[in-house]
Amino acid sequence: MSDVRRVLPSEADVVIIGGGVIGLSAAYHLARAGVENVLLLDRDSFGSGSTCRAAGGVRSQFSDPVNIVLGARSLETFANFPALFGQEIDFHRVGYLFLLSEEASEKAFEASVALQNELGVPSRMVGVAEAGRMSPLVGTDGLRAAAYSPADGHCTPESVVLGYATAARRAGATLVPHCAVTGIGRTAGRIDEVATTLGTVRTGKVVCAAGAWSAEIGAWAGVPLPVTPLRRQILITEPVPGLDPATPFTIDFDTTFYFHGEGAGLLLGMSDPEETPGFKLDRDDAWLPRLGEIIEHRAPRLIDLGIASGWAGLYENTPDHNALIGRNGDFLYATGFSGHGFLMGPAVGEVIRDLFLGREPFVDVSSLSADRFRTAGLRPERTIV
Repeated sequence: MSDVRRVLPSEADVVIIGGGVIGLSAAYHLARAGVENVLLLDRDSFGSGSTCRAAGGVRSQFSDPVNIVLGARSLETFANFPALFGQEIDFHRVGYLFLLSEEASEKAFEASVALQNELGVPSRMVGVAEAGRMSPLVGTDGLRAAAYSPADGHCTPESVVLGYATAARRAGATLVPHCAVTGIGRTAGRIDEVATTLGTVRTGKVVCAAGAWSAEIGAWAGVPLPVTPLRRQILITEPVPGLDPATPFTIDFDTTFYFHGEGAGLLLGMSDPEETPGFKLDRDDAWLPRLGEIIEHRAPRLIDLGIASGWAGLYENTPDHNALIGRNGDFLYATGFSGHGFLMGPAVGEVIRDLFLGREPFVDVSSLSADRFRTAGLRPERTIV
């Protein structure tokens, strides 16, 4: 046991479960705010869950005002990440371009762009011809319009994880990988310990940042967290001749097909309508014919490109595709981001810090409480793909 205790403290003021960008950002902000004995645990290596399997997109183009503000705040951090954390993250501020082929989508994005502009986001609607010039690989047949923001882009999740992990340790947090949490102990309704594969830690507060695995953790704490895992697969193509490095992160919204530059090639993917929920992290080829049909229509120049590599990751979906952020007594949670957790990680870490310390966060997240499914009902985010 003495060897275990060298890496796993016997007690902590707060235990954060999950070492992706949300958990690491929270650990950094809590430790930097002066919270002592911050302990973060991950069942595997840091970022190995959803974070480092993400597409790396970062944006503030959302339909929900809270998400717009969280995205914009995080973009400020990503833009200044090397100066703040001494870590390059390969941030390409090439913008996000949403391609719209349905009238309902066009109207919805017009409303979203107006809201984004009110909140300081420089997004705008663009015509079909301009969209084609911005993203030359796109076939514009059937498009009605597009929405674009130059402030958005993409970066490398692994580098963001490294930057936050290093900064959190420097601030005094203890980070323990390869230590799975197996239960949360409570006495008289209050948390008093966290059980792990390396032993038990006495603590009075827990932060759940476990992504797709959050439902079980919430159950241990007596807090329902309706999070469902859903596999998403991503491919990296062989080099694309003449690829413009300024090509925006392009999303064909109504089919969910997307791509952005990745070295000399492209990173691409889509939401497979035939995928079923579950903790599936293996790759398979069953979805490729469906992807091929969409590519042939929307980006025909890509149809003969070879595939160099790829991977599978998990979305952590909620019933309304909006996050769960809140506090229930001594249990805090930030999960269920339905595909936009990586891009909101910097801002959400600040929010968790303030909720923990009893401060008012820079944005009111009360509408994202898990209680909404019991009281107020769904709060849909409409720009999830």
